[in-house]
Amino acid sequence: MALVALRRAMYRAGYLDSVRLPVPVVVIGNITVGGTGKTPLAIHLASALRALGRRPGIISRGYRGDATQVMEATTGSDPGVVGDEPLLLASRSGCPVFVGRDRVAAARALLAAHPECDVILADDGLQHYRLVRDVEIAMFDQRGVMNGWSLPAGPLREPVSRLAQVDAVVLNGIPVPPAPTLGRPVFAMRLLDGSFHRLDDPGTRCGAADLAGKKLHAVAGIGAPQRFFGRLNEMGLRFTGHAFADHHDYCEADLAVAGDAILTTEKDAVKLARLRLPLPVWVLPVSAEVSPDLAAFVLEKLNGQPSA
Repeated sequence: MALVALRRAMYRAGYLDSVRLPVPVVVIGNITVGGTGKTPLAIHLASALRALGRRPGIISRGYRGDATQVMEATTGSDPGVVGDEPLLLASRSGCPVFVGRDRVAAARALLAAHPECDVILADDGLQHYRLVRDVEIAMFDQRGVMNGWSLPAGPLREPVSRLAQVDAVVLNGIPVPPAPTLGRPVFAMRLLDGSFHRLDDPGTRCGAADLAGKKLHAVAGIGAPQRFFGRLNEMGLRFTGHAFADHHDYCEADLAVAGDAILTTEKDAVKLARLRLPLPVWVLPVSAEVSPDLAAFVLEKLNGQPSA
C-alpha cells in the first residue's frame, strides 16, 4: 500500500510522467482486490452514455489473458487471450474494447482504430496512475473492506483515505458505505436478473420455474461466487454449488458432473463455451441498475458543471 501511495504522489508531483488523452477518461475501479461488479457497471455506464449521445470506448487490462500486446477484444476473441471480462464487455456493451497491460497504449490504439470515440471508460485501473483520468469511480460490494488491512495481510490496495480523491462511490448491493466516503457522492447499484438462455443457443430461453425440480449444478468463478448462488436460492432453485477462483480457467474435468443442467454466470459462460460439457448449460445474464443517474453525473463532471 505504501508503494502505491508513493507512486501516486510521484505522478501528482510530476516526478513520473503521466499521459492525458485527447478525450476524457472515466476510471471504474476499487481500492480492494477482487471483483466488486465493475464489469456490469461499465456495461451499464457505456449504454447510458450512448443513450445520451456520447460514443464511449472501453479499455481493460485483460486480466488472466495471454495477450502480450495491445489488441481489440471482439465477440469472436478467445477469452484465454484477451481475458473473460473484456470478451463480456465486447459482447454486451456494443462499444469497441481494447486490452493491454499499458492502459495508455490500449487507449491510443482504440482511438486510432475508432476515432469516433469521444470518451474512454477504463474497466479497473484506479491505481494505473500513468493514465490521466477525468472522473474516478470507486466500487464496493457486500464484502466492504473486509479486515481493513493492506496487502498482503488484507484486501486493500490503497488506504480508505484514498476515497477523498475519487469523484463518486458506487455500492453494489449494500445500503450504506462500508467505510467512510469522506463526503463523496454515493450511488446505489443493484443487479437485475434476466431470463436464462442456453449457452449453445442464446435464442432459447427459460425461467426459474422451468428449472425447478431438476438436478442442477451451479458454477461460478467470479469474485464472489456466493452472490450468484444467493440469487439462485432467491429464485427458489436447489442445486449443488461449484465455486472456483475469480477468472478460473476451466477444463472439462472441472465439470464432469451428472444431472440435468449446469447454471452459470455470463462471465463464466465465455470460457465454458470452448468446452465439451456433459450437460446443457443455462446462463443467467444480469444488468446493473444505478441510482441516482450515474451517467448524468459523469457528463456533468466532464462538462465542468456542478453535480446535483
